[in-house]
Amino acid sequence: MLTRLSIRNIVLIEALDLEFRSGLGVLTGETGAGKSILLDALGLILGNRAESGLVRAGEDKASVVAAFEFAQLPAWIGAILEDAEIELDPGEPLILKRTLRADGGSKAFVNDQPVGVALLRELGNSLVELHGQHDDRGLVNPKGHRALLDRFAGGEVDGVSRAWTEWRAAESRLAAVRDRVETAQADQDLLLAHLAELAAIEPQAGEEARLAETRSSMQKGERLSGDLEELRHLWEGSDSPLAYLRVAARRLDRIAAEHPLLTEALAALDRAVIEAGEAEDKLSAAAEALVHDPLALERAETRLFDLRAIARKHRCEVDQLPDKMREFRHALDAIEGGEAELDALALAARSAGENYRTRARALHAVRLEAATRLDEAVAAELAPLKLDAARFRTAVIELPEDRWGPHGIDSAEFLIATNPGADFAPLNKIASGGELSRFILALKVALAERGGAATMIFDEIDRGVGGAVASAIGERLSRLAEGAQVLVVTHSPQVAARGRTHYAIHKTSEGTVTRTSVSLLDAAERQEEIARMLSGAEVTPEARAQADRLLEGV
Repeated sequence: MLTRLSIRNIVLIEALDLEFRSGLGVLTGETGAGKSILLDALGLILGNRAESGLVRAGEDKASVVAAFEFAQLPAWIGAILEDAEIELDPGEPLILKRTLRADGGSKAFVNDQPVGVALLRELGNSLVELHGQHDDRGLVNPKGHRALLDRFAGGEVDGVSRAWTEWRAAESRLAAVRDRVETAQADQDLLLAHLAELAAIEPQAGEEARLAETRSSMQKGERLSGDLEELRHLWEGSDSPLAYLRVAARRLDRIAAEHPLLTEALAALDRAVIEAGEAEDKLSAAAEALVHDPLALERAETRLFDLRAIARKHRCEVDQLPDKMREFRHALDAIEGGEAELDALALAARSAGENYRTRARALHAVRLEAATRLDEAVAAELAPLKLDAARFRTAVIELPEDRWGPHGIDSAEFLIATNPGADFAPLNKIASGGELSRFILALKVALAERGGAATMIFDEIDRGVGGAVASAIGERLSRLAEGAQVLVVTHSPQVAARGRTHYAIHKTSEGTVTRTSVSLLDAAERQEEIARMLSGAEVTPEARAQADRLLEGV
């Protein structure tokens, strides 16, 4: 619930710190005292639009801070904080802050962490329900009626939501496979032609590099063939340099023993013969390696060019052609096995759809039954609120299939008819401000035990009524406050007397400076304020006596 509210420099409020309690709290004050300013300040915390005109004249900026405390953090509040990566320890208050500059700029904070106004609005809508004369949110907004009805009904919405998600996922898988198979079937002839072309050429991994190397070697051999042939003639035959070296070595061998220098010469000559022999072997090996068969070179070039051409055709590298073959085979296999897979996926999608329909229709029946109970509960509240000629109806309408969703197959909307014989219409279309507030109160009382925001604020719900109707409003607000914190801005003494806590709003002027303040009243001050509300400008003894009777009656 809302426990503290601090306001700085909002219009006529210079500095205000309020503490709130559970139960019913009432705020009273003379017309023009500044009750709307207090609500505007609270609206900033709830994510309302920041208007620069809210900043007090002569000040650069304004701020509003609200603290909320919980016996146990509601799951939906925890989920919002978790999504925003904001930590809140057990027992720690949730603090919302909004600052506003005179130039219109604003900043929002949750527990001192900067956040977007959208998050502040989302949290605000979950923490506080603000019902005013021109409220277009909460119970008045048809977008929230289905969720309110579901809370009242206790229907299994989560199961329907899961069934919807599973059905959509099954349909998506079916659609994806169907598209794949249909595309493959349309391209089947082309796939077969591509595969036959690749199978005929039989590309191998790494083949391009091997062919390129072979081609390069053959081209070198072709280029060096003349030089190699000349060298071959030099080294071959009986008159080659190597033959002469060998003859010289044999002759020197016969006389080498005659002198040490001859022995050394023989050793050097032997080394030369060995080196020359190795050179001859290398030349022979090189000639053999660089041999260029023109036909073999032509075959290698043709193969290489063919592989590169088909790779360009399929927009891939030559080494990726084997993968392309496997891809085409897989696509053709998918065509053959696609029908069986489609049948299985279609069966799964039908089963998921039937599961969703079964759950959604069960929820539909629960909603219809709950709508009848809610209509009866609201009807019982209308007469005491001087709305006995009005009728209330919860319209649950089954939607066409293209509008089904995770929340089921229905729309739900609260409708009223204010006069006998009049047609039903949305709440905010035909109800006046006072009637609308009383309808909202009747709805809130009927829905009171089914959850909602922990803090509810009603702005002048008693406008235009008095006497027994005001007493009935006060009694229902008090009953509503048994399960939630309720704050009400009121001009009715009957309503004010029901409050557990009473705040008075005052406006004072000192020269050209006007200020609005709020004070928590004690018992004597409370009696005097209710007497003022009963008598007007001058508080009479009769008004004080009547105030005592009102306070004793509650």
